[in-house]
Amino acid sequence: MSGLSIEPIAGALGAEIGGVDLAQPLGGDVVAALRKALLDHLVIFFRDQNLSPDGLTRFGRCFGVLGQYPFVQGLPDHPEVIEVKKLEHEKANFGGIWHSDTTYLDEPPMGSILHAVEVPASGGDTMFANMYMAHDALSPGMERTLAGLSGVSSSAKADVSRTREDRIASSPGRKAKEVFEAVHPAVRTHPETGRKALYVNVAHTVRFDGMTEEESAPLLGFLFNHQIKPEFTCRFRWRVGSLAFWDNRASQHNPINDYHGQRRIMRRITIAGDRPR
Repeated sequence: MSGLSIEPIAGALGAEIGGVDLAQPLGGDVVAALRKALLDHLVIFFRDQNLSPDGLTRFGRCFGVLGQYPFVQGLPDHPEVIEVKKLEHEKANFGGIWHSDTTYLDEPPMGSILHAVEVPASGGDTMFANMYMAHDALSPGMERTLAGLSGVSSSAKADVSRTREDRIASSPGRKAKEVFEAVHPAVRTHPETGRKALYVNVAHTVRFDGMTEEESAPLLGFLFNHQIKPEFTCRFRWRVGSLAFWDNRASQHNPINDYHGQRRIMRRITIAGDRPR
């Protein structure tokens, strides 16, 4: 613990953690400190982590039960680990749109962990946004409006479906052809901090429950633009061995697709969550 450092990287969210080797067994005090850093900063970053799939899953299990992504098959001996990759000939990147992971599930993951295996010489950064701040910046009238609304999320929303087509084609998961849909509060209360976070996203939220897509579009359009204002965001530049761990309940992320002709290979795991309330 004496060597652990936590350095914020932006005013809105994000902190870089130093002084810890995630490939080694972590004591309870270190795990508790990392969980507190995650709750405080919403996304925490580590550099120079030499992690095998075994090491990655062992680290993830310190924080909960690992989930499985329904659309892409995991690694042969590690079904919880999927490759998030874009190859030199591909134009679309995996998940290349602002989103909170898999909100079309009844119980979306509480967090996701991404480890960099191969990165482009430049480009391929990931942006993150603070959904506490996005909620707290709303007017009292808008807060009252959203308090009575729930969003309908679908895995079939066109833009995000296109970003995973190449991975489904090369490594289809056992539920790759299914369509998932879930209804969650437009504003959720974080189960650990008790804070309110805006919980709609452009990748998955198609409408408000009880409304048509046409009726929902004006308000959703405002929220989608509002929640990614620069003052709510941070940006992370990857290096080989970098690792990011984000709180899916109160943040969104967007991998920037600016490295055509280059290869980017990451490994991702998710940690099971609860039903948003």
